[in-house]
Amino acid sequence: METMLPSTCTLRFLDPSLLHDFLLIVSPDEGFWQGGNFTFHIYITEEYNIAPPIVKCKTKLWHPNISEDGDVCLSLLRQNSIDGLGWAPTRRLKDVIWGLNSLFTDLLNFEDPLNISAAELYVKDREAFSNKVREYMLQYAIRS
Repeated sequence: METMLPSTCTLRFLDPSLLHDFLLIVSPDEGFWQGGNFTFHIYITEEYNIAPPIVKCKTKLWHPNISEDGDVCLSLLRQNSIDGLGWAPTRRLKDVIWGLNSLFTDLLNFEDPLNISAAELYVKDREAFSNKVREYMLQYAIRS
């Protein structure tokens, strides 16, 4: 799977014998979150591939599609999706990883946000939005 990862992503297994429970670190090289390192916990249940993996963002950040509690709004992680883009048994882990990576670039959704305050600030004042993103990154997502 590591050969199919975007260049901005790395995997870390907390226990190499538990391949169904791992961390994904996304380090965007463009956009508002460039320079940050964002960790997602991915857990694959016994119901996979009928059900999507469970994904939680472990890094606190200011993002319209990720709550401050780490919930992730990404269509392909929804078991039932009205837009037809939700989980299907034909989807694979690489789709999840690419989707999470894209939340930092081209899959930003300000129309149906999970963090309404972040989306509203983006629409109202992009500079203030960018400053808030940087503030969170400095506190939670930038490692030296």
